[in-house]
Amino acid sequence: MESSVKELSKYRLERSREDLETAEENLASGKYRASVNRAYYAVFHALRAITALDRFDSGKHSGIIAFFNQHYVKPGIFDKEISKMIDSCYRLREKADYDDFFLAAKDDAVIQLEKAKRIMEAVEQYITSRTAP
Repeated sequence: MESSVKELSKYRLERSREDLETAEENLASGKYRASVNRAYYAVFHALRAITALDRFDSGKHSGIIAFFNQHYVKPGIFDKEISKMIDSCYRLREKADYDDFFLAAKDDAVIQLEKAKRIMEAVEQYITSRTAP
């Protein structure tokens, strides 16, 4: 595998970890809406770390998610439950970001963070297995 592709994937995965850490910090300080947002972005950048290995990117979140579902969930590389969690994270983030009167509760942020951690764990395992020498 080309080293620049691996480096891009590694960079995106690190960005994902940073977003996850920020989500945890936001949760701890009671910034639930921000935590929901950062937890989703941890997921999004983790997916982009995978798609980088296939030299795919999209300007739309839905494009990244659709590619992931088509090329990784449908063939059984990732469980359908991961796809459901990604969709749930995406939808909650949209509400938190765009619905003027949406109040993110602590429970929302906790659940979002837990899902993001599970997705990240699966993504990291996959990337490690795919990029190992």
